Amino acid sequence: MTRGTLGAAGIRSASDVSRDAGILYDYHQLRMPLARKVDAIFCLCSLDKRVAERAARLFLDGYGNYLIFSGGAGKLTQDRFNKPEAQVFADIALGMGVPQNKLLTEPLSTNTGENVRFTYTMLQDSDLQLSSFILVQKPYMERRTYATFKKQWPDPNTEIMVTSPQLKWNEYPNSDNPEELVINIAVGDLIRIRDYPSKGFQIHQDIPHDVWQAAQRLIQAGYDKHLP
Repeated sequence: MTRGTLGAAGIRSASDVSRDAGILYDYHQLRMPLARKVDAIFCLCSLDKRVAERAARLFLDGYGNYLIFSGGAGKLTQDRFNKPEAQVFADIALGMGVPQNKLLTEPLSTNTGENVRFTYTMLQDSDLQLSSFILVQKPYMERRTYATFKKQWPDPNTEIMVTSPQLKWNEYPNSDNPEELVINIAVGDLIRIRDYPSKGFQIHQDIPHDVWQAAQRLIQAGYDKHLP
């Protein structure tokens, strides 16, 4: 449950914090329709194993010809998993019935940009010419994943859609993804959406005033542990 906090803005109730967190959570999602089958489901791995389940289910439902898992060890998983994120997620997919010969794993990347670039290199090295993907991420990283892919994937003609586990804000946090951690990451990622285009990491995306103000209130309340 969200804690009440005392920051520069004064005492904020748990409901105030949760409302602002929900504003950010909703902004980070793109809610793209999955209009057609693609060459591959491309899952960017993380600490949330529900993302692996979402990706595997999309493959099993016929949305892609291949299932790609990309992820080594990031800041949030280096002490959580005893193998690369991609292998942890691939094991989940295999357990759900995805055939081994339809799985591709990229086990070295440590951030979203590397997920994109290293996977491109892996596909080139494997002589796989894939031109359409459904990207699967955590709900609050849909937008940054889209912006990073659009900037760093070498082929601008590649078609992408983005999705995530279909969970509302009040359904998302759990023991592996505690609410305080999720809010800190969502705030930090909003700052990255503002700052990273000038660094060449992502394409530009507009941030509505109400979303920016919600993030500033959360920072004032102490949710500043994941800022760049």
